[in-house]
Amino acid sequence: MSDCKLFSPITLRGLTLDNRIVLSPMCQYASQDGFASDWHIAHLGTYALANLGLAITEATAVEPKGRISPWCLGLYSDAHQEGLARILKFYRDYGTTKFGIQLAHAGRKSSVLPSFMIRKTVPVAEGGWVPMSPSYYEDDVHTHPAVMTLEDIEHAKVAWRDATRRAAEIGVDMIELHFAHGYLVNEFLSPLINTRNDEYGGSRENRMRLALEIYDLCRGAFPQERPIGVRISVTDWVEGGWGVEDSVALAKELNARGCDYVCTSSGGVSLKQKIPTGPLYQMPLADAVRGGSGITTMAVGQITESQQAEAVLAEGKADMIAIARRLLFDPHWAWKAAQELGVFLKYPARYRNANPRIGQAMDFPESAEKRARMMAVMREEARVAQGAAG
Repeated sequence: MSDCKLFSPITLRGLTLDNRIVLSPMCQYASQDGFASDWHIAHLGTYALANLGLAITEATAVEPKGRISPWCLGLYSDAHQEGLARILKFYRDYGTTKFGIQLAHAGRKSSVLPSFMIRKTVPVAEGGWVPMSPSYYEDDVHTHPAVMTLEDIEHAKVAWRDATRRAAEIGVDMIELHFAHGYLVNEFLSPLINTRNDEYGGSRENRMRLALEIYDLCRGAFPQERPIGVRISVTDWVEGGWGVEDSVALAKELNARGCDYVCTSSGGVSLKQKIPTGPLYQMPLADAVRGGSGITTMAVGQITESQQAEAVLAEGKADMIAIARRLLFDPHWAWKAAQELGVFLKYPARYRNANPRIGQAMDFPESAEKRARMMAVMREEARVAQGAAG
């Protein structure tokens, strides 16, 4: 199918994705002190070989207090680069999937147990910390946050910039800034949480200030040929909260600054939210932001079938599709989608015999550069194996 949108390439600045399927960031709670572990190598390495357009890491904290839990990934020191660089090398050596990092700060929703456990605060005495928030706000999970001073805000902004610099240095293909799901920047955006009376609170313009300042700092610290996207919660799903019109206004500002895409998620600020979940439930949000701002959009939220994803793109409601839980269940979802949509994929070399259409295209040589890199990797593998055997 030459007209298949899902498997058509898309170019963001100097980066071209082979297709429009994106591994959505998903917390793994497998880090110690923010360092990538063997779990991350296995988990993320799976998607290097899955013929996705792009894989994005879980929320990666820009400072220790920005982690959701004590077991979350971080990029808040130069020492954290090594583990992520190892994963990136695996992507370069073996796959075609591009690799990105989502940078995040959890704000008041930090210092909690992982989501697969009972969701409660981790006390300071047990390795937790005091969460930070734009204003005082309390619910039955996130209690007693410290209200951020202007000095705290400046510190957080610098942390975002420095994490971006570290991501650039290891050569990641792109970064996504996490401004959604009730975490720090979303807290500043939402009038439900942000009741400040300084330049970061009050009007929508003031509440957007931190988001735009962080974007500008990160864009300045990242190579201009590599893209930066932003994930937002388009609506709080609470009356009187942040809504679609606000998100369109923010997307316009980001678009004017050269932001390469907005991923349109929703919710996360308040336990009072009433989310009408179901297949494609967030597609109207992606459509509204794309149509209202003109920015490239990435749709996400209960997209499970290839025909659903293709229809969203073909109807112009979004430009890319981010998939989370379905890719956990079926890491090779793209292979199945290609079969269903009549598209031939070049599987990774060692997996080619698994391709059900291999008989139709036995000869599809890689580029000379890719072939040379693969041979170099194979020689190194043989050298290491020989050394281990000796």
